[in-house]
Amino acid sequence: MTNTQSIKNYATQFIGKNVAIKINRPINSKHPKHDFLYKVNYGFVPETIAPDEEEIDAYVLGVDEPITDFEGKCVAIIHRLNDDDDKLIIVTPALETITDDEIRKFTNFQEQFFTSQIIRKESSLK
Repeated sequence: MTNTQSIKNYATQFIGKNVAIKINRPINSKHPKHDFLYKVNYGFVPETIAPDEEEIDAYVLGVDEPITDFEGKCVAIIHRLNDDDDKLIIVTPALETITDDEIRKFTNFQEQFFTSQIIRKESSLK
Protein backbone atom coordinates (compact mmCIF):
# COMPACT_ATOMS: atom_id res chain seq x y z
CA MET A 1 0.00 0.00 0.00
CA THR A 2 1.36 3.43 -0.93
CA ASN A 3 1.39 6.36 1.45
CA THR A 4 -1.34 8.10 -0.60
CA GLN A 5 -3.57 5.02 -0.37
CA SER A 6 -3.12 4.85 3.41
CA ILE A 7 -3.98 8.54 3.72
CA LYS A 8 -7.12 8.06 1.60
CA ASN A 9 -8.11 5.03 3.65
CA TYR A 10 -7.58 7.21 6.70
CA ALA A 11 -10.20 9.65 5.34
CA THR A 12 -12.80 6.89 5.11
CA GLN A 13 -12.63 6.33 8.87
CA PHE A 14 -14.77 9.46 9.29
CA ILE A 15 -17.78 7.98 7.48
CA GLY A 16 -20.68 7.55 9.90
CA LYS A 17 -19.01 9.58 12.65
CA ASN A 18 -19.51 13.08 14.02
CA VAL A 19 -16.66 15.32 12.91
CA ALA A 20 -15.62 18.82 14.00
CA ILE A 21 -14.87 21.11 11.05
CA LYS A 22 -13.08 24.47 10.96
CA ILE A 23 -14.58 26.63 8.19
CA ASN A 24 -12.04 28.60 6.14
CA ARG A 25 -14.31 29.34 3.15
CA PRO A 26 -17.77 30.31 4.36
CA ILE A 27 -20.82 30.10 2.13
CA ASN A 28 -20.86 32.83 -0.57
CA SER A 29 -17.13 33.57 -0.19
CA LYS A 30 -14.92 33.71 -3.31
CA HIS A 31 -12.32 31.04 -4.03
CA PRO A 32 -8.86 32.57 -3.46
CA LYS A 33 -7.49 31.51 -6.89
CA HIS A 34 -10.45 30.67 -9.13
CA ASP A 35 -13.49 32.65 -10.20
CA PHE A 36 -16.33 30.98 -8.29
CA LEU A 37 -18.25 31.41 -5.06
CA TYR A 38 -18.66 28.72 -2.44
CA LYS A 39 -22.32 27.64 -2.46
CA VAL A 40 -21.87 25.85 0.90
CA ASN A 41 -19.62 26.25 3.91
CA TYR A 42 -16.26 24.59 3.25
CA GLY A 43 -13.47 23.79 5.63
CA PHE A 44 -11.16 21.15 7.03
CA VAL A 45 -10.64 18.67 9.83
CA PRO A 46 -7.93 20.12 12.11
CA GLU A 47 -4.85 18.00 12.79
CA THR A 48 -5.33 15.67 9.81
CA ILE A 49 -3.25 15.21 6.66
CA ALA A 50 -4.59 14.57 3.15
CA PRO A 51 -2.54 13.54 0.07
CA ASP A 52 -2.13 17.23 -0.85
CA GLU A 53 -0.30 17.64 2.51
CA GLU A 54 -3.05 19.90 3.83
CA GLU A 55 -5.80 19.00 6.28
CA ILE A 56 -8.66 16.82 5.02
CA ASP A 57 -11.24 19.07 3.35
CA ALA A 58 -14.98 19.00 4.03
CA TYR A 59 -18.19 20.36 2.61
CA VAL A 60 -20.78 21.28 5.25
CA LEU A 61 -24.29 20.77 3.92
CA GLY A 62 -27.49 22.05 5.51
CA VAL A 63 -26.27 25.35 6.97
CA ASP A 64 -27.40 28.34 4.88
CA GLU A 65 -25.40 31.06 6.64
CA PRO A 66 -21.67 31.68 7.04
CA ILE A 67 -20.15 29.86 10.01
CA THR A 68 -16.66 29.45 11.46
CA ASP A 69 -16.96 26.00 13.08
CA PHE A 70 -19.32 23.08 12.75
CA GLU A 71 -19.79 19.57 14.08
CA GLY A 72 -21.90 17.13 12.11
CA LYS A 73 -22.09 13.63 10.72
CA CYS A 74 -19.88 12.50 7.86
CA VAL A 75 -22.23 10.66 5.50
CA ALA A 76 -19.88 10.25 2.52
CA ILE A 77 -16.63 11.16 0.83
CA ILE A 78 -16.22 12.65 -2.61
CA HIS A 79 -13.25 10.68 -3.94
CA ARG A 80 -11.65 12.53 -6.83
CA LEU A 81 -10.27 10.24 -9.49
CA ASN A 82 -8.21 12.89 -11.27
CA ASP A 83 -6.95 14.79 -8.20
CA ASP A 84 -5.40 13.79 -4.86
CA ASP A 85 -7.89 15.66 -2.70
CA ASP A 86 -10.87 13.79 -1.27
CA LYS A 87 -13.66 15.76 0.43
CA LEU A 88 -15.73 14.74 3.45
CA ILE A 89 -19.48 15.39 3.27
CA ILE A 90 -20.59 16.66 6.69
CA VAL A 91 -24.30 17.26 7.25
CA THR A 92 -26.85 18.56 9.72
CA PRO A 93 -29.22 15.96 11.24
CA ALA A 94 -31.92 16.98 8.72
CA LEU A 95 -29.70 15.84 5.81
CA GLU A 96 -28.40 12.53 7.18
CA THR A 97 -30.37 10.65 4.48
CA ILE A 98 -29.08 12.83 1.62
CA THR A 99 -28.75 11.06 -1.74
CA ASP A 100 -25.68 10.98 -3.97
CA ASP A 101 -27.53 13.14 -6.52
CA GLU A 102 -28.25 15.75 -3.84
CA ILE A 103 -24.59 15.74 -2.75
CA ARG A 104 -23.58 16.34 -6.38
CA LYS A 105 -26.05 19.25 -6.68
CA PHE A 106 -24.73 20.92 -3.53
CA THR A 107 -21.06 20.52 -4.50
CA ASN A 108 -21.23 20.93 -8.29
CA PHE A 109 -19.99 24.55 -8.10
CA GLN A 110 -16.51 23.10 -7.46
CA GLU A 111 -16.72 19.39 -8.22
CA GLN A 112 -17.80 20.01 -11.84
CA PHE A 113 -14.10 20.43 -12.63
CA PHE A 114 -13.19 16.93 -11.41
CA THR A 115 -14.06 13.30 -12.05
CA SER A 116 -15.17 11.69 -8.82
CA GLN A 117 -17.13 8.99 -7.08
CA ILE A 118 -19.09 9.17 -3.86
CA ILE A 119 -17.95 6.75 -1.18
CA ARG A 120 -20.44 5.74 1.52
CA LYS A 121 -18.62 2.91 3.31
CA GLU A 122 -15.25 2.86 5.02
CA SER A 123 -14.09 -0.23 3.12
CA SER A 124 -15.10 1.11 -0.34
CA LEU A 125 -11.92 3.06 -1.03
CA LYS A 126 -8.91 0.98 -2.01
